[in-house]
Amino acid sequence: MIDKQIDILAIGDIATDVFIKIKDAEEDCDSKGEHCKLCLSFGGKIPYESAEVCHAVGNSSNVAVSASRLGVKSCLVSYVGNDSNGKENIAILNKESVNADFVNIENGMDSNYHYVLWYNKERTILTKHTQFTYSLPNDLPKAKWVYLSSLAPNSAQYHNEIIQYIMKYPEISLVFQPGTFQIKLGYEQLKDIYNRTDVFLCNHDEARKILKIDVGEIPELLKQIHSLGPKIVVITDDENGSYSYDGNEILYMKSFKIDPVESTGAGDAFSGAFVSALSLGKEIRDALLWGTANAASVMMHVGPHKGLLTKKELEDKISLIKEGDMPQVLN
Repeated sequence: MIDKQIDILAIGDIATDVFIKIKDAEEDCDSKGEHCKLCLSFGGKIPYESAEVCHAVGNSSNVAVSASRLGVKSCLVSYVGNDSNGKENIAILNKESVNADFVNIENGMDSNYHYVLWYNKERTILTKHTQFTYSLPNDLPKAKWVYLSSLAPNSAQYHNEIIQYIMKYPEISLVFQPGTFQIKLGYEQLKDIYNRTDVFLCNHDEARKILKIDVGEIPELLKQIHSLGPKIVVITDDENGSYSYDGNEILYMKSFKIDPVESTGAGDAFSGAFVSALSLGKEIRDALLWGTANAASVMMHVGPHKGLLTKKELEDKISLIKEGDMPQVLN
């Protein structure tokens, strides 16, 4: 039986990722060094250095694991197929002390399986979302926080069930980190979720897609997304740092200076630590510190789980931060 106490209930797809380190490729970027493409010889044989399998990944699963490492009781609501990858995903969740009672095993379906093409310090992910028969469990207990993220394209009705569950408990704090399909659905389709969201997280490219604009400085993006309903908006800007806006002030936190191995899962590590900090009663500026430290640690390893910090490890890293590198008020 599930523990009656749930701090963070994560809802979203779970997958297995295979990290394939490529050694013979090129990057093609525009004149500003942006909008880069990974280029491989068409029809050729591309040598690779290594391949590493990582189970129980995906935005929501990564956040649930991150929260558990930080001592926050987490639970995942998700779907897997009745195959070896699905069983391995559940085994990893159990190993990480994430409650998997609501990970549904669906017969006749394949568990999500993705390929990550890792070149230099960036990655391109080949994804295939299995279209499970999504339905929220009737016996789903109340949680303090609900974290909602990436789901497959057939999940529109499922979002209605999720918002009904959240509306049933006004005291629940909702975190929304939209995945690719949720961004494509757009604000109008998900406006009830936007309006109910307590914490909204995305990166700068995603923010522009959500707002349907090509340009815009991050402080303005924060305010425009805040106007859609979320109480706290957080936008990450790759190695440049992260920003938050709560309707009163904009905070900026610079990234740690590191030489990353690869970046997969850094955003989820940030989100997991940020939300965990808030769930433990910490202020937004502390949450930015937690998120930044956790993301930096994950980027020093392959995959989204290896570098996730425990609460003590995270606090030890934060204790070394100089005052000038703390979150700064921009407005």
